[in-house]
Amino acid sequence: MSQPSSSSFGDRLALALINTGTPLCMGIDPHQNLMTPLFCDNGRPSISGLRDFSLTLVEAAQGLVPAIKPQAAMFEAYGPEGMAVLAELAKAGQEAGLLVIMDAKRGDIGSTSEAYANAYLGHDAPFPSDALTINPWMGLDTLDPFIKRAEQTSSGLFILVRTSNPGASDIQELSITQASQDSLVYEHLARKLQPIVTNATGESGLSSIGIVAGATVPEQAVSLRKILPEAPFLIPGFGAQGAGPAHATIALEQSNGHHTGGLVNSSRGLIFCDEAKQATDLASYKQAVRKAILEQKQLLQSVLL
Repeated sequence: MSQPSSSSFGDRLALALINTGTPLCMGIDPHQNLMTPLFCDNGRPSISGLRDFSLTLVEAAQGLVPAIKPQAAMFEAYGPEGMAVLAELAKAGQEAGLLVIMDAKRGDIGSTSEAYANAYLGHDAPFPSDALTINPWMGLDTLDPFIKRAEQTSSGLFILVRTSNPGASDIQELSITQASQDSLVYEHLARKLQPIVTNATGESGLSSIGIVAGATVPEQAVSLRKILPEAPFLIPGFGAQGAGPAHATIALEQSNGHHTGGLVNSSRGLIFCDEAKQATDLASYKQAVRKAILEQKQLLQSVLL
């Protein structure tokens, strides 16, 4: 297995964005109800099909995108064997030179957070990843074990701040007053994270501590960029969730003809695109996904100034 670089996650991400020329991140979400007959046995998704699906997607992504983002819950739904496939997928992705962003949204107190961090962060973890999504809404103390482990393993974190789901505004956009200053809850959280983000900034100017900021709320993403200029953004909501390329990249920077400062995730629009759903063998499935990747890369590229 490839060994992690001594450089920070932020610096590795910055380099990967340059090398691939795109912020596009391929989400790997094996929805059981969307799996095509190619990956099923007697009409039902199978473990062998899940493995073929996952490893073929790594091959399709290699060299074209900087990162993949497996959705842990989708593998958990397949039971213990599904989690074994997740571990294999993560290792294969790293060996292919891809950054692996584990979308597990973990978050708890004390030793439980430490256990989650040990499970996912680092190349020697049971489910090895370069970065992990985490949930801060129990309080900032829940982040400490993840931050410590990320620093020890040269890994990164993406903290949920302003998500793309319709109900996010129920809490994240509540108005509060702190020290005579009015703000929204997600902005308050971002300000609390600012010193943590700055402390983890690498030589590239990009921090290893990033945030999740949905493409479906572009104005909020712009507001967050002003508060957290060094943070890498993980941006869901592009494509199947309705956000176009302009909104998806609005909080990213531009440098030498490419986007910097974060990742724009696309899942269903790549792995379940129309041509991929019609594939009858692994070679044609891989070809269809690679074609979809190239099309979405061009779409993101088209909004560059």
